[in-house]
Amino acid sequence: MAVAMAQLIQAARSELTKLTGLELAGTVSARKDAAGWHVQVEAVTKRSIPDGQDILATYDVTLDLEGAVLDFSRIGMRRRSDVVVAAGADSQ
Repeated sequence: MAVAMAQLIQAARSELTKLTGLELAGTVSARKDAAGWHVQVEAVTKRSIPDGQDILATYDVTLDLEGAVLDFSRIGMRRRSDVVVAAGADSQ
């Protein structure tokens, strides 16, 4: 039975919160490949004042085709105020 993308994203977010204890800031991406699903989520790792200086970490969460979390890893960090331009994005 197919699992809806929204359910997979929620599973990834819920498990990442349980595993890290971090507050999540947002979902960055979700994609499916032959091995399963990959969901990228940003989490607040350090609160600052002003909040534009918060430190956010991006995590990649891998789920199997049924939605069970297989693994997760931190793949980057940034200040909330830093603008990140995706590869291939038009910079005009």
